[in-house]
Amino acid sequence: MFWQEIAAKGVQRVCDAINDREAFDMAERYGAHNYHPLPVNVVRAEGGFVWDGSGKRYLDCIGAYSALAHGHLNPKIVKSLVDQAAKLTLTGRANNTTEMALFDKALCLYTGMDKVCPMNSGAEAVETCVKIARKWAYTVKGVPKDRAEIIACAGNFHGRTTTLVGFSDNAQYHDLFGPYSTGFKLIPFGDAQALTEAITPNSAAFLAEPIQAEGGVIVPPPGYMAEVRRICDDQRVLLIWDEVQTGFCRTGKPFAWMHEDAKPDLMAVGKALGGGLLPVSAAVGCNEAMEVLEPGDHGSTFGGNPLACAVAVASIAEMVVQEYDRKAQALGNRLVEGFAKAAMKKVKEIRGLGMLVGLELADGVDALAVQHAFVNEGVLTKETRHRTFRFTPPLTVDFGFIDEIISRVKRVLS
Repeated sequence: MFWQEIAAKGVQRVCDAINDREAFDMAERYGAHNYHPLPVNVVRAEGGFVWDGSGKRYLDCIGAYSALAHGHLNPKIVKSLVDQAAKLTLTGRANNTTEMALFDKALCLYTGMDKVCPMNSGAEAVETCVKIARKWAYTVKGVPKDRAEIIACAGNFHGRTTTLVGFSDNAQYHDLFGPYSTGFKLIPFGDAQALTEAITPNSAAFLAEPIQAEGGVIVPPPGYMAEVRRICDDQRVLLIWDEVQTGFCRTGKPFAWMHEDAKPDLMAVGKALGGGLLPVSAAVGCNEAMEVLEPGDHGSTFGGNPLACAVAVASIAEMVVQEYDRKAQALGNRLVEGFAKAAMKKVKEIRGLGMLVGLELADGVDALAVQHAFVNEGVLTKETRHRTFRFTPPLTVDFGFIDEIISRVKRVLS
């Protein structure tokens, strides 16, 4: 009966008949327990709001971890998806498509980079940068084979593949998944002198997030990014910025490195590139690094598929035309100022840039109780590391939405 009902009614009608409790039970029974979601079953969304099955409306302050920069179901991006889905969706990379060619051009123009290697997830984009950096080290810099090192930062989050968690210092991400790939070295985040001291003749690249979002919205000291760029230039080391979460206007600039003109040699992008509709990512970079790739070195069946490319191009166009960078700066300033004026005693620190804002709780405050209280108040946000609640709502909301966040958070924490 299960398959017959789906075939007869369609997936959407079947889903509409499932209540929140049944959905929770089904996910618990059949899904792997690799997430611990909030006790909210989202059944529909629009703009910056989501609704559960009982009709309760929530302010979406998670925004799919920065992926929903355009808001839920942005009409122009949805139209691009529907139009493309009726024409061509997938061919693989055995041939070229006009949509991928346009995507490559659009992403190069927007990032200021020379070439694009399209992928799907943010982790894939970072892995691609790692592979390119290693091959560059061997074929261009002259590092002995299998001796290349990549320097990364403590507190990092670059994804959950076995390679990437292998150089995480978060015990839950790292422990019990080894053995791991070698060739990585960790230094403190925000410490340019530590980078200088860590570089050796075998150093291929420095890989870091401009702001550690998953690590607790940790913002480096002023001048850090520019100094890192100078060090990498002086020492003949590639600079790789992971802008999967910080990119595409989230911090008030198209990319966070632009706050200090610290242009990378390679960059991983994703999340908001998919317009809140599809997983789309890419490794982008300068010719010297990207041209080490040869046919067969790397690939992805779905990377650069026409449907994803059409959505991504529409997403970038919307960001440019609607000036999302300016919106993020204005909205973020209002959010931070509002939190500060509320003078909430249970808050230890407010950190962030643009619409990437972290609210760190004071020592002794029950973070789990606070999270439940946020849900009761209709605010969707989750604690990340360092007892910090992250606020990354869509960049399309208005000041009224921001003021409502401030008001509800104040009620919870005051």
